[in-house]
Amino acid sequence: MAFRRGLFDTGLNRPPPPPSGNDPKTGRPKAWTVTSLTKHIKDCIERGFGTIWVEGELSNFKGYASGHLYFTLKDESAQLSAVMWRSAAERLKFMPQDGQKVLVSGRLSVYEPRGQYQMIVERMEPLGVGDLAAAFEQLKKKLSAEGLFEPTRKRPLPPFPRRIGIVTSRTGAAIQDLLKVIFARWPADLILAPVRVQGEGAAHEIVAAISLFNRLAVPERPDVLIVGRGGGSMEDLWAFNEEPVARAIYDSQIPVISAVGHEIDFTIADFVADVRAATPSHAGEMVVPKLDDIIERLDALRAALPVALLRRVELARERLNSLEQSYALRHPEQRVAMMRQRLDDLSSRLQPAGQRCLQAAREQAANLAGRLDSLSPLKVLVRGYSVTLRESDQKVVRSIEDVRKGDRLRTRLGDGSIISEVRETKKQDRSGKAE
Repeated sequence: MAFRRGLFDTGLNRPPPPPSGNDPKTGRPKAWTVTSLTKHIKDCIERGFGTIWVEGELSNFKGYASGHLYFTLKDESAQLSAVMWRSAAERLKFMPQDGQKVLVSGRLSVYEPRGQYQMIVERMEPLGVGDLAAAFEQLKKKLSAEGLFEPTRKRPLPPFPRRIGIVTSRTGAAIQDLLKVIFARWPADLILAPVRVQGEGAAHEIVAAISLFNRLAVPERPDVLIVGRGGGSMEDLWAFNEEPVARAIYDSQIPVISAVGHEIDFTIADFVADVRAATPSHAGEMVVPKLDDIIERLDALRAALPVALLRRVELARERLNSLEQSYALRHPEQRVAMMRQRLDDLSSRLQPAGQRCLQAAREQAANLAGRLDSLSPLKVLVRGYSVTLRESDQKVVRSIEDVRKGDRLRTRLGDGSIISEVRETKKQDRSGKAE
């Protein structure tokens, strides 16, 4: 245990000296009472020391329901009783433990009923590692032991989400990145639950937003949630290291993507979430597919479907011919008539089987066609979206950089098309204002 940066009294405010001489009434030496002596010692200690720093090892650590913490600071030669009142303990980012070496700041006092001097601790931090880092490792170890990080409980993301819930700041860079990436890839409906993402009360708002999304009825409930923010220091990201946020993500009935900070940043939310994205932009790429890729796959399926059906019929015919040839080669002439009868019977059985196979194929094709129709871009257009193509080469226009003045455009809507000509282009900044 060592004192550091001690602030000592100059002597101007010291308490009065102890009594001396004899009492004129009794003739006995003037004496202290125990109480007066203890108060005098307390005054000397409290006035003689200001705020001091002490480092030592924790022992006899006890936390009470009142929120107050009692413990002993010790080294190899001495020990010092200490107390941390609830108002100071609530500011701790980690939970102190016996055997842990710490650096504390506070003032010395005397507990009069026992005549014991002690330290009133106002601040505490672990030695060798910051309090935030210690708190991070403590919570990570605790939640891991409870199974909150288990890969087996993590759910896959929906392949084609229709509605996406976002928990982040309304004004941060994260929401701008998400909107830009998602809308460029897939026409999904986005619902923002704006929250504070740092500072006092941020964790509470994040928990409330996740809970709100989970309480929505199924038709309005998002298919997936993105919870996160842009980059920052460990202090800036700390809301996503709070235990209530981790448990809210774990309890969510909706799959959660954690998108906090930059690629090198890791938070407790990343370990609990079903999927961790390196950045908010990466989350946008993970949560939805590219519409162009889906259209190409659908076109390929449409082209391959008739070929697959014809191939199944041809295989059935080849198998029947093979059976006829096999029987003709393996049996003597006197049994040819019998085998012909058996082949006829086989053919009569294969015909209904072939019809059932064809009917099953037709039903499968109908189901696939229905699924293809539900994913058709035309369905998206009916919901109010549109697709614009250049007339010259029928390429999709994704940016104002794709067109020039005088280009003819075709804008496809749900009920038809609009032909237009480019007269002028205007670029927008990140806030949506024209430059």
